Amino acid sequence: MTRLLLIILTLFLNMGFTNTGDAQKTNLFRTGLDNLLDHNLDKIRGKEIALVTNQSGIDNNGIPNYQRLMAIDDVHLKTIFSPEHGLFGEVAAGEKVNYSKSLNDLPKVISLYGKIKKPSTEMLQGISCIIYDIQDVGARFYTYITTLGLVMEAAGENGIPVMVLDRPNPLGGEKIEGPILDLNYQSFVGYYPIPIRYGMTIGELAKMIVGEDWIKTIPELDVIEMTGWNRSMYFDDTGLPWINPSPNIPDLETAIIYPGMCMVEGTNISEGRGTEHPFKYIGAPWMAEEVCMDLQGMKKLKGEKFKKRKFRPRPIKGVTNSPKHDGKSCIGFEVRVKDRDQYNSVLVGVQALYTARNLVPWKIQLKKGHLNRLWGNKQLTQVLSDKLTLKELLATLDKDKTTFLQKRRPYLLYE
Repeated sequence: MTRLLLIILTLFLNMGFTNTGDAQKTNLFRTGLDNLLDHNLDKIRGKEIALVTNQSGIDNNGIPNYQRLMAIDDVHLKTIFSPEHGLFGEVAAGEKVNYSKSLNDLPKVISLYGKIKKPSTEMLQGISCIIYDIQDVGARFYTYITTLGLVMEAAGENGIPVMVLDRPNPLGGEKIEGPILDLNYQSFVGYYPIPIRYGMTIGELAKMIVGEDWIKTIPELDVIEMTGWNRSMYFDDTGLPWINPSPNIPDLETAIIYPGMCMVEGTNISEGRGTEHPFKYIGAPWMAEEVCMDLQGMKKLKGEKFKKRKFRPRPIKGVTNSPKHDGKSCIGFEVRVKDRDQYNSVLVGVQALYTARNLVPWKIQLKKGHLNRLWGNKQLTQVLSDKLTLKELLATLDKDKTTFLQKRRPYLLYE
């Protein structure tokens, strides 16, 4: 495989390379990667680099970070670590990838998803700097941020400094949604005591991980900041092209919906995997059509639009292998965002599950362990099992929001 083919794979395999921003904004906005290459190269000259990245790690011209680093004579890119979904975003959620065979024109590539989730001392032999450069989606259960913490911990154990190249939170940096994770429910899909939608960049989160001692061994950390980003900006305000951060997040609207509708994964209702609209299509063969009607009439929900929808999930190679209700006609609804500043993804997700449970309680099954891990505690399961009221649940969310806004403040890098 030639270097040109690798670039093509990175840019187009995910079917998400569309520029939704203003061209002028591209000139004003710069990622941490661009600022490293243009203004901070002395920090990595003469070093043996391990790069943690995937298809999202591109510069402002769409060139992969590893290509840029390999073109610098006195920088040696020794190893590439990839997170869930692989280096090119080529595998579905939960699927393992093995780069045992070398990829032409690339250094050794090691997957950090599967049996190996944390670099070993042997893997880090001879490494003098670890660079992390992955586009996050801004939701606690997105596993890339867990990989960040495990890599940082391994770096601390081996005395290797970590450099995080900052990238925008696609959902902006202002809104906070959902409960703070109870560490009794810590898992790979929920590793830190943060809300579901936490409103921080990956660099800010890295600083908080260090400052709050959320990992066992703390490394030396250097965050290369962005320029031209502020907390009110969504991803399309940056002028960057949207490259699917993972196979089932094909656009910004899905990313905005995802923090709430991902909760559906903890039930036997389809979250739309196996369709062209994951997390926007919600339903099941036995779903009552009244669910959509009831959601449409709820005045407490703002910024969204519900539409009745029938769909039939199917396996999609590299995206979804075994979708719920595979091949069956599902009745349900489609959720769309009308006003993203008013839209509360977590509230919509909770209300959707609560409404469906009330209308067809004999059909809904809860995967309690998984739902608790996604939510971050057992309270949503309790609401859906009539052991806690919805009002009581929402009151705890308000308290957690206030707590986290205060706690994150020292780690914020942008206004």
